[in-house]
Amino acid sequence: MIAPEAGFQSPLADGIARFLAHKRALGRRYDTEEKQLRLLDRFLVRHALTSLEQLTPDLLNSFLAARPRRRPRSYNELLGVLRRLLDWLVSREILPQSPLETLPRRETAQRIPYLFDAAHARRLLELAGDLPDGPQARFRGPTYRTIFALLYSLGLRVGEVSRLRCADVDLERNLLVVRGTKFGKSRLVPFGPRLAALLRDYLELRGGASCAPEAPVFSFTRRGAVSPGIISQTFHQLVPRLGLVVPAGVAPPRAHDLRHAFAVGTLLRWYRAGIDPAGRLFHLATFLGHVHPSSTAVYLMITPELLHEANRRFERLAAPARAEASS
Repeated sequence: MIAPEAGFQSPLADGIARFLAHKRALGRRYDTEEKQLRLLDRFLVRHALTSLEQLTPDLLNSFLAARPRRRPRSYNELLGVLRRLLDWLVSREILPQSPLETLPRRETAQRIPYLFDAAHARRLLELAGDLPDGPQARFRGPTYRTIFALLYSLGLRVGEVSRLRCADVDLERNLLVVRGTKFGKSRLVPFGPRLAALLRDYLELRGGASCAPEAPVFSFTRRGAVSPGIISQTFHQLVPRLGLVVPAGVAPPRAHDLRHAFAVGTLLRWYRAGIDPAGRLFHLATFLGHVHPSSTAVYLMITPELLHEANRRFERLAAPARAEASS
């Protein structure tokens, strides 16, 4: 039996610890899920749950109501974590059956991300590069310019950029080693000569060879790397200065939208180069660190530029058939 982790005190403590260990043995990070399960554990302790038999549908509904989620997607994510835990406990015969009866909420509208074009992305990098140093933030401008360049040029997640260590930057082979991703796997991300020059200049500014292998690439203090939250805050501080016109129905820009822009931009380049996007979708999924291309498809929004290129491709393919029909 696995001992309950620190902070787990309810009758579900041992089951939660074993469930997390199982998921992590499969290569999943499960950090966010652990935080959600700790909330459940504390809720059960507050309600004086003393045995698993007291875990009822009404009690679980009370927990969900105590953690209000305005967006259906956020609510369904919490519900999904509970469902996976309880189903796993049933499969291990820790529970006779799952007491969870709550249904997911219907997601009536998906968030439509703002897609940065090349001109606005360049302007974002210029504004970031001009950021002044702070009392405890030396090289603040070059740091954020390099961070946003990685997000836009390579489609990295904000957390992946934040976690980069000096040993993860291979300037001999022009590769990044992206570790501890969303799905608990590492991947190699190649980059071109311009990004290599930017990274080389930034690392030399930071001290070059003196950068210890395990030191974070992006850091202002000895406490550790620049956090994803601070990166997002800085992004939102710069966005009003870009003069963006956000179309109706499109959500306000956020740092993660730079990843969307990379995915759509890649698809557009393939169309213009005459490459079949369907045959390359697995490549893009691997590059982005997705388990399956269906996850990548979420990023591939239809834009006027994509429609134009798709129409041009159709016209080229249909031209011989049209000529034959008219002859």
